[in-house]
Amino acid sequence: MDEPFKEFWHFALALYAEPGVAPACLVLQDQFGKDVIIALYCSWLGASGRGRVDAAALQAAETVARPWRAQVVEPLRRTRHALKGIAGAEALYERMKTVELEAERKAVERLVPLAPAPDPGVSEAERLAAARANLALYAGEAATAAAPVLAALETVLPRR
Repeated sequence: MDEPFKEFWHFALALYAEPGVAPACLVLQDQFGKDVIIALYCSWLGASGRGRVDAAALQAAETVARPWRAQVVEPLRRTRHALKGIAGAEALYERMKTVELEAERKAVERLVPLAPAPDPGVSEAERLAAARANLALYAGEAATAAAPVLAALETVLPRR
């Protein structure tokens, strides 16, 4: 694995583990049709000093992510959801969670090459502002639902 991938994956797992972030991400996904990986990607771009995204960058990310999400991640998610609560299917449900997470790692591998190099001269405050702005831009009308993610960004901001 290359360094930007590792950096993004570590950041994404840390942010997702923060209190309130996972449920907020699921609201973005299930109620607003947002891609959690793209939301985390936008946050990471800013937090890592890679700057702010614009409409063209969001479109590029969506173009890369959409086919993999539609053909692989969403079918795995539907299968996992179908297994939830079925007596005797608990072990299979847990394996499906692992497979779905691996598919999301592959989604990250597809997005990372789009990321510009980090600017080492960007201050922590600028990185935090960029991460929040990127996520808010991606969330759009769902920005209020993303509030817990926006709040958690400061906690997981990579220190330099």
